[in-house]
Amino acid sequence: MTAVAERPAAARLKGHWIDDWKPEDPAFWANGGSAIAKRNLIFSIFSEHIGFSVWSLWSVMVLFLGPQYGFDPAQKFLLTAVPTLVGAGLRIPYTFAVARFGGRNWTIVSASLLLIPSVLAAVLIEPGVSYTTLLILAATAGVGGGNFASSMANINAFYPNRLKGWALGINAGGGNLGVAAVQLIGLFVLAVAGAGHPGYVAGVYIPLIVLAALGSALRMDNLSQARNEKRGMRDAVKESHTWVMSLLYIGTFGSFIGFGFAFGQVLQVQFADQFNTPIKAAYLTFLGPLLGSLIRPVGGALADRLGGARVTFVNFIAMAVGASVVLVAAQQRSLPLYIAGFISLFVLSGLGNGSTYKMIPAIFKAKYAGDDHQARRISGAVIGIAGAVGAVGGVLVNLAFRQSFLTYKDADAAYLGFIGFYALCVLVTWVVYLRPGARRTLAV
Repeated sequence: MTAVAERPAAARLKGHWIDDWKPEDPAFWANGGSAIAKRNLIFSIFSEHIGFSVWSLWSVMVLFLGPQYGFDPAQKFLLTAVPTLVGAGLRIPYTFAVARFGGRNWTIVSASLLLIPSVLAAVLIEPGVSYTTLLILAATAGVGGGNFASSMANINAFYPNRLKGWALGINAGGGNLGVAAVQLIGLFVLAVAGAGHPGYVAGVYIPLIVLAALGSALRMDNLSQARNEKRGMRDAVKESHTWVMSLLYIGTFGSFIGFGFAFGQVLQVQFADQFNTPIKAAYLTFLGPLLGSLIRPVGGALADRLGGARVTFVNFIAMAVGASVVLVAAQQRSLPLYIAGFISLFVLSGLGNGSTYKMIPAIFKAKYAGDDHQARRISGAVIGIAGAVGAVGGVLVNLAFRQSFLTYKDADAAYLGFIGFYALCVLVTWVVYLRPGARRTLAV
């Protein structure tokens, strides 16, 4: 065998473009493909992690907006809903961008765009700033939400089907950790500098964003085949499974990002007597997103082993139970039970994130058996669509809390809504993917 044949992946590299990528070929994967995929995964995780931190920036900033700013809880919930909505909307064009520009090239651009919200937040937030200005600043942070979709679509193309659950779980989990990381940085700033310096939180990310852009430029690659998949999004919207999986992802990722943005505020409002300073709430807000992010790869691995639909089904039942615990704890004014219930929701949403995303490539591998290119093309597009629709769930969570507090002065109505939605997801998962007739035609 020639030297070129022994290194099929490396032989196809032209600059930062790879002309022929065959992850399902064992020889290709063993002789260079795996190493290239891992390198791209590492730098994708770093960039996506920073993107999540910037997207989640306002979950921390609202804790700094004390009485001197003059904003009520409803206004603060809107400040966290706005970047969630913008980020959700950007996920569709960000997915297209991978096919248009290449995964490496777009990662450089998307990382660089994070400088806009970070620099603006670092210099403009101070007492006396108008609410309109804060809404605009919060909206610019939405660019961080788009990074997830392009990163996941890119990494999906690099890995073989047998490793997609693990790879997508690691990629997404590392990104999701950005939610906990920015909250830990907020806690550090509150402890060291006090509540009068919110700009320091955003300032920390400016050099990290530069490093993410440089790392992507130097160490990532583009896949030429992605340019032949531009119509994947158009074809994906015609697939009924696209919208089923989007609904399920609202329940998992929508819950994770929505609770991540809202948890600190809910604690301050619902248990105002015990969380009467920002730093007291900040001590707890990072814990749920941290555990939910760390557990996400486990959800993908369990789905690889047990089947994504089975894991997702059981997980939604557990999420309904967890939301019920939170509701009872809120009514009983039991802070320990309340925190335990909320932490369980973060953990379960993280597990569900991993298992639902594993379902997507498995569904289309089964549907397009024997045509790996078509399965990969459609599943990459569906990952982008489901990521965008799922992120809308984060908006709905924040709006549900906002409306519940405005109407009833507590969050009980929001918790009841969450329980009902999780029950719907249990039913949909069973009917579409687990009932005997469904499993005979589409085992996922």
